[in-house]
Amino acid sequence: MTPGALARFLHKLVEERLMFSTMIWGPPGIGKSSIVAQTARAFDMGIIDLRLSQLAPTDLRGLPVAEDGISRWYPPEFLPRDGKGILFLDELNLAPPAMQGMAQQLILDRRVGSYTVPPDWFIWAAGNRKEDRAAVFEMPAPLANRFIHLVVEPHFESFKSYALAQGIHEHILAFLSFRPALLHEFDPQQPAWPSPRTWMVANRLYKAGLDIAPVVGLGATAEFEAFRKLYNHLPDVEKILAGNGNAITFPDEPSVRYAIIMALNMRATDIQGHHQAFLWVAEQASPEWIQLFATDLFRLGRARNQMGKLATLVQRDTQLQRMFKEFMELLS
Repeated sequence: MTPGALARFLHKLVEERLMFSTMIWGPPGIGKSSIVAQTARAFDMGIIDLRLSQLAPTDLRGLPVAEDGISRWYPPEFLPRDGKGILFLDELNLAPPAMQGMAQQLILDRRVGSYTVPPDWFIWAAGNRKEDRAAVFEMPAPLANRFIHLVVEPHFESFKSYALAQGIHEHILAFLSFRPALLHEFDPQQPAWPSPRTWMVANRLYKAGLDIAPVVGLGATAEFEAFRKLYNHLPDVEKILAGNGNAITFPDEPSVRYAIIMALNMRATDIQGHHQAFLWVAEQASPEWIQLFATDLFRLGRARNQMGKLATLVQRDTQLQRMFKEFMELLS
């Protein structure tokens, strides 16, 4: 499933209060942990992130303390006692078999030793697959059989929606729109390689004027730098947004087309700018580029909480109404 589909599935589990233990599988860096954290925030719940690979069995079960000649297990302070939330066992299958065995009781019976998980806490876990070349251990069959298993894969459109909401730099998003295969390209021979997680780190480095190769690798960085030089040949974006782009033609080079579409959307600071950009693209570009522009426009409108303004803009302009109708027909 896509990251977006995973988020919807987890939201439904919470809404319906389906307290099934859930295991999320997927390659590293695609946002599994982030989606779980976002779900907790969306429902105003707590989240406890446990890395079982960093714990010993006694850390989870607690320490034995003698009381009146009887040994009692005192559970650790990091386990939840009340309220509601998500007990998230990240990188579960990185834990050695002894630790997974200890976690099995917590997952299957919602208890370990003398500790019981509060009724309003979900138990979810995540891990990488063997094909991701992660140093994982085999999950015991009885444990695996008690989970709901969700397998998530990289998906550029889901990433684009998230990245727009996070204010990613237009150069990075335009590049990935042109080269979506580089959103996630695992290279076990290199310490740095591109993934949704590393591109968001690269975004912060790039905005600070730093090299992004240490997080996305040399190959992806070389392609990005070559693409970035195209911005020296872009049409005058500000002129188009001001409504003076009648004499400006749509570029022929596909990479420049991706760049201008992203630049028009992300540089428009008000609804009038979006209006002029939409009119220019509609006059100059073919239907597939109009569709791409409109998709990003409404995705950006959602991220900026401007859907009401966009709807008003469409309602008052008959040409935009016609284009919006054609756009919806293309989607269908």
